[in-house]
Formats: sequence, C-alpha cells, structure tokens
Amino acid sequence: MILINLLPHREAARKRRKDAFNVSLGLAALAGGLLAGAIFLAFQAQISDQQGRNQLLQTEIKRFDAQIKDIAGLESEITALRARQQAVEDLQADRNLPVHLLTELVKQLPDGVYIVSMRQDNQTVTLQGVAQSNERVSELLRNLGNNTPWFSKPELIEIVAGSVTLPPRDQRRVANFTIRVNLMRASEAEKARSAAGTVAAAPAASIPVKQ
Repeated sequence: MILINLLPHREAARKRRKDAFNVSLGLAALAGGLLAGAIFLAFQAQISDQQGRNQLLQTEIKRFDAQIKDIAGLESEITALRARQQAVEDLQADRNLPVHLLTELVKQLPDGVYIVSMRQDNQTVTLQGVAQSNERVSELLRNLGNNTPWFSKPELIEIVAGSVTLPPRDQRRVANFTIRVNLMRASEAEKARSAAGTVAAAPAASIPVKQ
C-alpha cells in the first residue's frame, strides 16, 4: 500500500528549524548576558579593591603629612636652639676679644708704626696712627690681612703726609693714617686658622698720599 502524506511537511520542517534557531539564539543571548555579567562583576570587584587601596594610601599619606609637619617643626626648633647656642657662645667668646685685639695688634705692628687711637664698633676696628713712611703702612696692611686669623679685610681709609719735631729742632716727615679692619670672633678665627692655603689678597704696596 502506498501512503501519501497530505500534510504541509515543508512548512512543519521550516517551523522546526525556526524554533530551533530561536532557541539557539536565546541560549546564545543568555550565555552572552551571563558572560557580560560575570565580566562586569569582575571589573566591579577590581574597582572596589583598587578603591580600597586608594583609600588606604590616602590614609597613610595623611599620616605621613602629619609626621612631616612634626619633623619640620622639630627641625625649626633645633635650628632656633642652635642659633641661640651659637649666640651664647659668641657672647662668651666676645668677652676675650679685646685681649686678642691688643695681643694680635702688637704682634702685627711693624717697626716705625705707632697707634695713636683705636675705636671698636661691634666687629669693626678703626685704627689711627703714625708711620715713618708709606711702606710701613703697606706692611701693616699686609700683616693684618695675611699674618693673623683675628683680622680680615683691612682697608686704608686715609693717609696724610705730616711732620714731627724731634729735639733739637729736627723735623721728620711721617705718614698719618687711618685703617679700618674687621675683628674676627673666636669661632671665625678658628675656621680661618684651619683653612690652610687660603690667603687674603694683599693691599697694593703703592699708597697715594694726600697733601
């Protein structure tokens, strides 16, 4: 017997294929959604973890900033204490400066040079005196600038030709001079003494004379 299928089998097969495609499409969409959700959750976990690290870093930075401020305050206090200590040491050392001034001045005076007056203003000493010649004044300037750590930057302010009367009725030409020089503190003199090889520039040997 021959059986003839009179039902629309092509439409039924097409419907089955369409249903299978729709199911596959739905499963693919579901899988894609699940994968996207998993990736989103992973990213969110990483973001949350990084935010937690950032918060920890900010907390540590704030703590370090506070410590840095404390350290800066301590350094300022240490600097102020050192400045006060240095000031006290300078005051104690300054009490002996007149002794060093007179002692070193006697050592550095060449023959034929006499100090008439001396005035001290803080660390600046002004000397007025009489010399037998301009060369003796030049020698005094060199001695004050090079031969002692207690004096620095000697400067000739004035030199004037003059004369003195010697008995019996003998007049001799002399040079009246004014010199300004800096008197070093004990700490500065010690540094200058230890700095070997540092020599101050000698004043010029030729000194103009104001008539």
